[in-house]
Amino acid sequence: MDVNLVKGVGSKAFEYLSKLNLYTVEDLILYYPYRYNFIKVIPLIEAPEDEIVTIKGIIDTEPRVSYIKRNLNRMTFRLNTDGYLINVTIFNRSFYRMHLKLGRLITLIGRYDRKKNTFTANDIKFDLIKDYKIEPVYHLVKGLTSKGLSKLISECFRMRLDLDDYIPDYLVDKYKFMNKKDSAYAIHFPANTSILKKARLREIYEELFIFMFKMNYLKHKYDLNNQGLGRKVDRHKVDEFINALPFALTPDQLNAVNDIYDDLLSPKRMNRLILGDVGSGKTCVASIGMYINYLSGYQSSMMAPTEILARQHYASITDTFKNTDIKVGLLVGSMKKSEKNKIYQELEEGKIDILIGTHALISEGVKFNNLGLVITDEQHRFGVNQRSNLQNKGIMSDVLYLSATPIPRTYALTIYGDMDTSIIKTKPNGRKDIITKVVKEKDLKDVLYHMVEEIKNGHQIYVVAPLIEDENGESNLNDVVKLKEKFDMAFHNNIRVEILHGKMKNADKDAIMAEYKNGNIKVLISTTVIEVGVDVKNSTMMVIFNAERFGLSTLHQLRGRVGRNDVQSYCYLISNMDVPRLKVMEESNDGFYISEKDFELRGEGDLFGTRQSGDMVFKIANIRRDFKILLQCKKDATEFITNNLVDNFNKYPEFHKIIKELEFID
Repeated sequence: MDVNLVKGVGSKAFEYLSKLNLYTVEDLILYYPYRYNFIKVIPLIEAPEDEIVTIKGIIDTEPRVSYIKRNLNRMTFRLNTDGYLINVTIFNRSFYRMHLKLGRLITLIGRYDRKKNTFTANDIKFDLIKDYKIEPVYHLVKGLTSKGLSKLISECFRMRLDLDDYIPDYLVDKYKFMNKKDSAYAIHFPANTSILKKARLREIYEELFIFMFKMNYLKHKYDLNNQGLGRKVDRHKVDEFINALPFALTPDQLNAVNDIYDDLLSPKRMNRLILGDVGSGKTCVASIGMYINYLSGYQSSMMAPTEILARQHYASITDTFKNTDIKVGLLVGSMKKSEKNKIYQELEEGKIDILIGTHALISEGVKFNNLGLVITDEQHRFGVNQRSNLQNKGIMSDVLYLSATPIPRTYALTIYGDMDTSIIKTKPNGRKDIITKVVKEKDLKDVLYHMVEEIKNGHQIYVVAPLIEDENGESNLNDVVKLKEKFDMAFHNNIRVEILHGKMKNADKDAIMAEYKNGNIKVLISTTVIEVGVDVKNSTMMVIFNAERFGLSTLHQLRGRVGRNDVQSYCYLISNMDVPRLKVMEESNDGFYISEKDFELRGEGDLFGTRQSGDMVFKIANIRRDFKILLQCKKDATEFITNNLVDNFNKYPEFHKIIKELEFID
């Protein structure tokens, strides 16, 4: 039902709701608060020092407003609360002045200074609160107030509602869950904490049950249609290839190779995720998988999220197979039409054994002769349909996913429950831990001296900024353009400094990266476009400005661009703020440890927020906090699919909607 049908939604309200992606009545009802204010009114005499408290009283004087500076105003008035007269101050709320009439009863939230007899308010409530109130807090946009949003949601519940309920009735009975409409109402308008807990538990369970249903249904469907290619490959040939590599594989790499070998020779199709820390050698493992596939007479494809990464894989994999007859091809969007047509023809004729590229691999003109193995790098950056379109270019292609986002093993085995998982934690032999330090901008001179030393030693440096360019000049953040000017000045233009960012033309980006790889550019200032995959072994220092702006996973990925040889490397996190997660980066180089800390400090959003097709974007659930519920949902979803897949789907039509979302399994 369209949100325009809700009483009170005019053109302005519709504009605000659209900014929040709320287009239907159901969207509005399921737009849950992200937290609550638990407001308990207490007598002033009971108010503790330096704690947020809620009091009520009657306005005793006309409010006065003074302007401290352009963007700061202060409003003061006197309040009579339980017979005590106190002085109230509130900042940047001058727009409340017209509502603060003498004799009006109001509620204040803030801190009371008993010695000065002053109350510094954070907010004013004009609704009468008897003793206790649970107030929902929503993410809003400018122009839309929490009170206004609550009023629209309240109107929704007055309409005839038909909310989809995705918890099977026998599970509702088993866990004594509230019904869908009652729980949704209680989350927006909780009468007390007991009802709120019950309502939240029901909604959290439903979200996680839907997620685990999708994961288990995909696995079930995959198992039903899982006939493999039935390869026969001599293991001795594989071992000869591994032994001829210029380095020894780590134990984790060998285990992953064994998993892939067993999968490829199994009568079932492979559906495996290689989950590895940055610099752990996932590409090498994937190359060996492609070699096994080549020995069995099939073509391989590898899809990367960016042209920079695709070209890098092409160069690296071509070098890996330089002593073999394997022909490696490259297909990216910026190539000329004639170049693409040549690739199309050679691919269809079977002259190309391995094709590496971006999403250009799934374009209509791409036809393989006998595709047997599909690899997607940084799999979370591709949607389900993109990955499946590539897989569908082969008849019974095996599938291998690579991801450099470390996830605690327990979580990975559940979150990626539709895939078999191999984890690579150990780094290649000879790699040293990267020395990481948090530095204030005022101490930047020490970093500059160290940069000059590294350059004198023949090394190169990455510098990362959060912005490309601050066009309005209003931000305190460092940007790529500004930093180039500063470094040119600091180095007296004696050191070549260049910039790289996502808005540059592909040809310009490629030219800059080629120059950097060749060693001609000494300092490369970039945005997070270099976060994934860029591999220049001569880079020994990473300097990240405004490091507090980045999550731990991103910082770890960025740091992973250095330390890719046996030379000591360094990472400087430049920040004027004391942020606990930056200290974690100083403590450890272990991506799996860092991911655990990320969970503790930030929740699952930064870690899983980019999982395909929004599968990990939850409205109310939290993977870490609700992990026990997730495990129960996994068990319940598996039983539901196993026992009711055919017989009872007519009884549960809501699940047909979910299945249609998973288009690629049809």
